[in-house]
Amino acid sequence: MSVSPPIPRMPSLNALRAFEAAARLGGFTLAAEELNVTPGAVAAQIKTLEEEVGAKLFERHAKGVQLTALGKRVLPDFIVAFDALGQAVRDLRREAAPRRVHIAALPALAQLWLAPRLPIVRRHMKEVDISVTAMETPPNLKRVPFDICLFYGAQRLENGIDLGSDEILPVCTPGIANRLKRPGDLRDEACLSDTTWSGDWPSWIDAAMPGMGFAPRGPVFSLYSLAVQETLNGAGVLMARKSLVRPYLESGELIAPFDVSVPLNDAISLWQLPGGRQDGTVQELMKVLAEIDH
Repeated sequence: MSVSPPIPRMPSLNALRAFEAAARLGGFTLAAEELNVTPGAVAAQIKTLEEEVGAKLFERHAKGVQLTALGKRVLPDFIVAFDALGQAVRDLRREAAPRRVHIAALPALAQLWLAPRLPIVRRHMKEVDISVTAMETPPNLKRVPFDICLFYGAQRLENGIDLGSDEILPVCTPGIANRLKRPGDLRDEACLSDTTWSGDWPSWIDAAMPGMGFAPRGPVFSLYSLAVQETLNGAGVLMARKSLVRPYLESGELIAPFDVSVPLNDAISLWQLPGGRQDGTVQELMKVLAEIDH
């Protein structure tokens, strides 16, 4: 009687993903952020994988982890494999819903730049469903089912679209603006700021108030849109990005009390992965967004 040989069991896909992410990014914490789990979960998955294959893949130290020689040798193959898996998933989603586009965007850009333009996009592309996910940093488009990124352009790619330069300047309600005759008057006002762009106030101060030793004081927000709303409520003076508060400046709800503004090095940019969707839907959406009057 013949006996079928046992079929080797494939290690858990989650464990393999945890290893690949931690090895590629250089740590369990960064891998946890990418995979949207805890560092402890990543560590547990990798420990399970190491026990199953019978070899260490990481050396654990007080200051972090380091790949073993074996881990370094197999990492390139796993990167290629998970890139291919990510592409297969994107292809599957695209063919299952060819008229759906998913945008990853910086929260402030999603709320204050993109949202006002979406009604115009819908009028131009009535049959397209547009989803938006807000995140603080651009995702790895090889691994996630996003079609387009909308961020300030430090990481824009060759096929990206520059949507315009930006600048920073203080803004406030007309009532507060009436009290501000010169930049030094800001000492008597609450200065609102955003945690993501904590360097904006110092950059403007260096240009407008060099050598004055001024340190802004006031509420700090982790959501830029909330900082804008509080500025509209009269809570103080916000160091604003002009592209994001332009409608309020044009309506007169907010005032720029001083003439000094500071250009930013990075423009707002829209891009997709090279070699990404070529069905025309993404390219059409990008073109429509680029042509909408700012």
